[in-house]
Amino acid sequence: MGPLPRTLELFYDVLSPYSWLAFEVLCRYKNIWNVSLQLRPTLIAGIMKDSGNQPPALLPRKALYVKNDVRLLGQYLQVPIHLPKDFFFVIFEKGSLTAMRFLTIVKLEHPELLEKVSRELWMRVWSRDEDITEPQSILAAAEKAGMSTGRARELLERVSTPQVKNQLKETTDAACKYGAFGLPVTVAHLDDETYMLFGSDRMELLAHLLGEKWMGPVPPAATARL
Repeated sequence: MGPLPRTLELFYDVLSPYSWLAFEVLCRYKNIWNVSLQLRPTLIAGIMKDSGNQPPALLPRKALYVKNDVRLLGQYLQVPIHLPKDFFFVIFEKGSLTAMRFLTIVKLEHPELLEKVSRELWMRVWSRDEDITEPQSILAAAEKAGMSTGRARELLERVSTPQVKNQLKETTDAACKYGAFGLPVTVAHLDDETYMLFGSDRMELLAHLLGEKWMGPVPPAATARL
């Protein structure tokens, strides 16, 4: 028997395009590296509040940089990101609370669908400029990911229950305890050491810590999902 897989936790919010970038790269490597990838739906608004951080888009120069950066990274990482027409309204007004609660209950009830439902929600908001705050949009994402309409409706009706709200808060608190000040955050558990890596551009460093080989953003053995 070989060594046991090392646990990687990815804390993410579908409101974060950088989270999508990190998510896709890690999903490509999860069956190549000797790792166990744990997806952790998290509320970015809670992390920003707890850490006292401010979204970079609040500063005009940073906002311009982020728009260009996300576009270029999407091309490089082969993730089909197309920024919403009203970028600020999506980020600051609409938010992602219901979507992240929905992903939380998906993780609780159907963890095998969490990757696909998460991807579909990112596709809607960051590729097709669709509204993920609307119930019908969330249901459509779940159905496209392979969940039955009836089951998706049942889960959506439960997103405001104490169980779901408490679980999302616990996950967000866990990210904060690791030192998160934004998303995405990847936490690598290696022997007696725990490393918290922020952002979508720490994959080469992660490979180094794991003792694994970095083969670029789309490794030859990866199966395309987009």
